Amino acid sequence: MNNNYLLDLRKVVITGGPSTGKTSVIENLEKNGFPVVHELIRSMTSLEKNEDDANEFAVNPILSVKDPKKFNQSLLDGRIKQYVDAENITENIVFFDRGIPDVHAYMNCFGQTYSEEFEKPCHTYRYHQILLMPPWKEIHVVDNERFESFEEAQQVYEHLKATYEQVGYPITLVPKGSIEERTSFILELLNLK
Repeated sequence: MNNNYLLDLRKVVITGGPSTGKTSVIENLEKNGFPVVHELIRSMTSLEKNEDDANEFAVNPILSVKDPKKFNQSLLDGRIKQYVDAENITENIVFFDRGIPDVHAYMNCFGQTYSEEFEKPCHTYRYHQILLMPPWKEIHVVDNERFESFEEAQQVYEHLKATYEQVGYPITLVPKGSIEERTSFILELLNLK
């Protein structure tokens, strides 16, 4: 097991299903001077979408891409690279918009199988804290890169929670509220205020 999580750099994942306000809070943390690692999947699905018939993208991209296994492997590799690259951050904390186990949670949610080898990075690359944002119907939207219905978003949430717990993480729920309220909750929780 990689013991990077024992070093001074605290790696904090902010995760949740689609339309939970996660990205807005991440952007606010960045605006307030904290280093963040942005989500990969939007750029990946955008690229994949440009290569395919847009009409085929009616559901979660994991189900819609030409080669879901290749897509998920690329996503996993990208998240591992983000984790490793974060080691160069000179601050004592970094926020990740989704973590490595998110790949597995989405695959679990949409019924895709994977080998034990594919799951190993969840145990090798460890984070200090997992912050999970609950589904929030009032702010849920579907757009060009966000495909899930609200019901699917609830399922994603349940699978994220179960997957992170399965690989040994305690989870902290971030309560609903304004971007500032949620940012404040996170900073107080992590003793950064």
